[in-house]
Order: sequence, then structure tokens, then C-alpha cells
Amino acid sequence: MRKLNLNIKTRSRNHRPLIYSAALLFLLSFGACKKQLDVQNPNSPTFGGNVNSVAGLAKYAKGGIYWNGFNYGDGWLGDSYFSLPWGYHELMGDMVGGGQGSNNQTTTMGVPDKFIADPTDPSNTTFVNTTPQVSIIRSFNTAAATASANNALYYQWTNMYAMINACNIALENMGNISMTADQASTFSAWCYWWKGFAYAELGTLYYAGLIVDQSNTIVNKYVSKEELIVESNRNLDLAASTLSGIGNQGDYAGVMAQLIPQQCQAGLGMPMSTTEWLHSINTMKARNILMNHLAPFVNGNPAASISKSSISPMSASDWSAVIDLCNNGVKEGENVFTGRTSGSNSFFNPTWGSVASMLSESNQTTTYKLSERWVQQYHEGDKRLANFTTANGTFYGDANTNTTRYSLVDAVTEGLSLPQILGTREVGQLEIYIGPSYEENQLMLAEAKIRSNDIAGGVALINAVRHFQGANVADLSGSLTLSQAMTELTMERLAALAMRGLSFYDLRRWGWTYAISSGGGRYGCTILYGGKVYTNGTIDYNFMDYWDVPADETDKNPPSEDSAPVRNANY
Repeated sequence: MRKLNLNIKTRSRNHRPLIYSAALLFLLSFGACKKQLDVQNPNSPTFGGNVNSVAGLAKYAKGGIYWNGFNYGDGWLGDSYFSLPWGYHELMGDMVGGGQGSNNQTTTMGVPDKFIADPTDPSNTTFVNTTPQVSIIRSFNTAAATASANNALYYQWTNMYAMINACNIALENMGNISMTADQASTFSAWCYWWKGFAYAELGTLYYAGLIVDQSNTIVNKYVSKEELIVESNRNLDLAASTLSGIGNQGDYAGVMAQLIPQQCQAGLGMPMSTTEWLHSINTMKARNILMNHLAPFVNGNPAASISKSSISPMSASDWSAVIDLCNNGVKEGENVFTGRTSGSNSFFNPTWGSVASMLSESNQTTTYKLSERWVQQYHEGDKRLANFTTANGTFYGDANTNTTRYSLVDAVTEGLSLPQILGTREVGQLEIYIGPSYEENQLMLAEAKIRSNDIAGGVALINAVRHFQGANVADLSGSLTLSQAMTELTMERLAALAMRGLSFYDLRRWGWTYAISSGGGRYGCTILYGGKVYTNGTIDYNFMDYWDVPADETDKNPPSEDSAPVRNANY
């Protein structure tokens, strides 16, 4: 049996090219899971010596996802993918604001170029940002800035390529382990799914990236974001075809029970059946379409257009594809991929391991601040509003857009009975949706129906999601206009899918994060300015729509002559 011997040497972060150090990424999954996996020599792990059974492979494959993918390199602010990389998404989606200080550029990445709190009196209510986000991204995209925790572009890239490398190693070494065909298919589907997930996360955020099919391999041909999404779908299709060929459900279930961390096997995070997993794949493919096309809805105008963007608008065939996929997507009550904390050896911390948990305290002390724009997405009387409190007073931020009256309630600690718990710091009580969910599937389907002239059908799905989350608000009428239906759709996506790493992508595709001069902007916003609450503010975010490739990669792994551009040409 061939053994894979890895001689690991530690390097400082600012001298470590990402793809070149794939061996280091391999080690981390063992180090993180060493309490569960009997590693004979943690400094030189081998498949022949350490991962030589189904149980051993399951522990490796689990560690490669939950530790390499969702924990590695995120110790600067919080301690996981859900606290820092997703934190940038929620900042740019204006669901949260940064605090005061300079934690990982969280005080700068979500600050718009400009806002007017009261358009009827712009001379006294205008805020102008002297350090726009684009300049922050470009000036701090260096290895030196990464070393001092100032390069926001670094973290998601690092996590997802760590995940991809771990999956490649598992796929390459499965043949050395004795198992049934259906057990092998389960492991293969696991790796294909997570590679599909990782390429989707990369292609939906970065302007270009690398397709790495073999472990510990140097790849210097950068491909476009569109090609990354194609690669994501290719792996998702491989996962689907592999799952469809599994006959022995007992073998499948036995492996799945070992692949998902025990603390995650609760609520809707129980191991999925093959049918449930196929539904998640369809929803994920629909997400890939929707999040990487424009569907502008600016200032109530469903016919708005953006003159300067890195992506093209949704077409009729795109909407049709979303409908077909979501009709076979995640169903109500089905199990999906989720994450929960444990009392020890957890891949994210219950207190600071996610944006939601970090928010679950007084706004006077939290790193992230709960945005006024998040709270305004709920209708008066919505039971979900009980997740927010003004009892801690107003936080007055130095960037103005993070000034807020609200804090997120730790519902479990407070002993509150809420239809949906948005935040808590209690161990194991916060369910993080890692992949697609029922609500996301239904709201994608709703938007596609509304945009395909089935407004009544789309509105019915919005009502269904509100019922599912216990909002207890009056049902919307099926006779809404297109603009009215889209207003409700945008509100419900931001409310129902909060803290799931999707908000920035939604604001981008609706056109809101683009410059007003390009047809974008956000209107009708609640803003606190000068000690006064305004409810019809205008925000000119002008955020970079797709991020440049991190300099940590391009400096050590220069693009080949036939590479796609690694710098966003529109900024």
C-alpha cells in the first residue's frame, strides 16, 4: 500500500504562498482532530499509517472540511469562517456595522462612499467617506498587510483552498482503504460536494481563481470567476451522479453519521438521506446562477440597469433554470448542512465563532454592530422582531453607518420563547446554515416566479417562508404589482436569510452596492445621523463587486501568460 509522507515545516504567515503550502493544510486537519484520531506521528501523517480504515478516513474527511475549511487561518477576529469571512459579507450587505478600532478592516470594509440621511436637506445630512472601500482593498492587499491582519481578501481564499486540498487528498487516497463500493461512493460524494461548495464561495466573491484538481500541486493559470462557477457545478454534478448510484443505504448512512460532527447532528443538521442531499445540490446550483447575475431592483424600479458591472443580467432562461432547480430543491423539514458548537474541541466558538454569536450582547461592547437596515426589513408586529432590543441604548459609531439603537438578544440566555432564534452564545444552541436551506430555496423560487410574471405564485412562497419562521404577519395579497412584490421579496430575503453569508451578494445583484452614478444605490434607508432617526436615507455604497485575488497568492504564485486577469478591471 502506497503511503503519503508529508514532511511539514512551519513558516510565518506572511511568507507562505497558499497553494505551495498544501502540505501544511493537510497537517491541520490532523492537528485539529487529534483528540479523535490516533495519529502515530502528528508531524508526519500518512494514509498508510494513520488513515487506514473507514473510520480513519471519515475522521480525516471530516477534519478537512470543518477544520481546514471552516476554521483554518481565522484566528484574527473570532475563530472561524462564520465570524470573519462571513463577517465581511454581512458588513458589505449592511446587516452589521463595524465597531471602533481596526479589527481586520471591519471598521472600513462596510462603510459606504456616501450617504444622505435626509435627501430633502442634503446640505446638513450628508456623510462622505474619505477612505472608500476600493482604496482599502487595494492598499491593504499585500502579504505584509495580511501578516498584521489588515488584508480582508486573504481569509475566504485561504479557507476554501484548504478545503479543496483536503478533498483532493481524500479522493486520491481512498483506493488504499478497504471499503464497500457504496461506502466509497459516499466519501466521493462528500468530497465532490464540498469542492463544489468551495468553488462556489470563491467564484461568487473573487474576480479570478485557481482550479486545483490534484493535491500539493502548483497551479499558476488563473481562471475567470465564471470558470470557477462552472467548476463548482461540475463537482456538484459529480456529487449528484455518485449519490444516485448508491444502492446500500445502510453503508451510506453509516459513513454519513461519521462525517458530520456529533454536535451538528441536531435540529435540521441530522445526516441527510441521498434524496435530501440531491435536493441541496439543486438548490446550490440555483444559488450559483442567481448570485452571479444581476437582477437590478433599485429605488423600487424592477427595470433598473447597472452601467458598470462585472456580471451580466439574468436572462429568461436563467430564471427558468432557477425555477426548475428549486422545484427539486430543499423541501420543508428536510435535513441540510448546518453547524453547531460543542463544549470542547469545537470547530467554532459559541461566543465569538460566528457573526450572530458575536452580536448577541450589548451593542456597547460587541465587535460587530447590528445595523438599522437589518431591523427595518421586518414589518411592524413581526414576531421575529423580539430578537432585537433597544434596552442597551444607542451605540454612536465613528463611521456613522454603524450607529445603532439595537442589540441582538441572546434568546437562550434570556429564556425567551421565540419563533426563530437569531443569536445566542449558549453552547450548541445556535444553528448555522452552512449550505442551502428550505427558506433560501423558496425565496429563490419566489423571485424567479415574480420575475417570470407569476407574481401571485411568488408572493405565496414569501408568505410560506414567513409562516415557517413564525413571523405571524398578515399574508400578502397575490395582486401586488411587480414593484410591490419585489419590495417584499427583498425584505424577506434579508430578514429570513440573515447571518448566512448571502446578504452582500443579494445587495450586489439587486444593484444596491453599485455607485449611484452607475445606476445603483440604496434608497428608503433608516439612518441615525446627528442624534436623529431618518427613515428615507440614500446610501451610495460603491463597493467592489468582485474582489481581486489576494496578493499572498499572486506574489508567490505569479499568473501564467494565459491566465485570466486577477484584478477587477471595473475598479
